[in-house]
Amino acid sequence: MKKFKKTEFIISGALIAAAYAGLTYLCNIFGISYGPIQLRLSEVLTVLPVFSPAAIPGLTVGCFLANIASFNVVDMIFGTMATFIAAVLTYYMKDIKVKNIPVLSLLSPVVINALIIGLEIAFFFLPEGSGVWGIILSSIQIGISEFIVCFIFGIPFYFVVKKYRIFEIKHKPKR
Repeated sequence: MKKFKKTEFIISGALIAAAYAGLTYLCNIFGISYGPIQLRLSEVLTVLPVFSPAAIPGLTVGCFLANIASFNVVDMIFGTMATFIAAVLTYYMKDIKVKNIPVLSLLSPVVINALIIGLEIAFFFLPEGSGVWGIILSSIQIGISEFIVCFIFGIPFYFVVKKYRIFEIKHKPKR
């Protein structure tokens, strides 16, 4: 992978952040961006660290901006942290592929969000006394929601980005 120049890195990250926040707000119109069952179409962008490290800050900032709409400081902190951790893992596992698909990279947002957001929902939003079953149920709901977006939409998105080399930097030849 070619290294980004600083300006290209910043612009790519900013575009990813804007796309993530915008898609999350769009999904919120239908009431599917926040809560125990989240089908954020913006999560399809979590495949982008496979192609560019600029996606790590882009997804992190985009998630933070998107979570502002939840009006929940806890979600702004833990949701953003989950996205950052998942993006870093996605980037570092990008070369581990099964049938030319970076399965572990696609799986990292599913697992991290299921654990962190599942715990967040169980501890901060479920009735007291929900206990272990509340944590398990929340984690399963978030995990299934994330799996749907990351695999059903994420795999085709991965191949589109790969085919059209969206993150390829074209350098002018020196004369």
